[in-house]
Amino acid sequence: MTFTSSLLPVFITSMGFGLAVAAPVGPMSILCMRRSLTHGWRPGLATGLGIAAGDGLYAAVAALGLTGISEFMLAYDRPLHLAAGLFLLYLGITTFWRKQDGGAAASGAVTASTFTAFWGSLLLTLTNPPTIIMFAAIFAALAPKAGFDPASAAATVGGVTVGSLLWWCGIVGGVTLFRHALGARVRLWIDRLAGSFLMLFGVAEIRRSL
Repeated sequence: MTFTSSLLPVFITSMGFGLAVAAPVGPMSILCMRRSLTHGWRPGLATGLGIAAGDGLYAAVAALGLTGISEFMLAYDRPLHLAAGLFLLYLGITTFWRKQDGGAAASGAVTASTFTAFWGSLLLTLTNPPTIIMFAAIFAALAPKAGFDPASAAATVGGVTVGSLLWWCGIVGGVTLFRHALGARVRLWIDRLAGSFLMLFGVAEIRRSL
């Protein structure tokens, strides 16, 4: 009883940090919303799961104090930003020029994209090594005076992951509610807008790598 009650405040506070980390609008938000709108809730949720898993992995690295991993990731900061920028640029171009296909072709794309959406969003999340520094700062703020014990560290990592996932579930649910109310022409313009933003984010990431 004491164990559970002592960890619950840590878990809830960490959920708040997870929500705060996920909430700012960026390329991952646009990607998640666009996939939910175009392909449905499954690829959208898979994208959110991948992002939350990436946040959880970085939180675990910060919690466990794995300086070797964090230093390695930060040492290759520029190549990772370049990879992320090129991938976002590719997503932006394909989204911008996407045609409004329907029927069997669309349903087949949904099946294929559900699997790839998770891994693609996970890898894209992990191409931002400075996130480790952010989570290290969060853990410094949450750490008790005596430091983290394994149970409280696990509760913190779990809270961050669940908080991030709750945000993405909300995004996917909200977009899915209005998905069928939008016509093909509106979806086409949304693709154009989303593609433009993804390309801009891609160019910004490439500039950070130079």
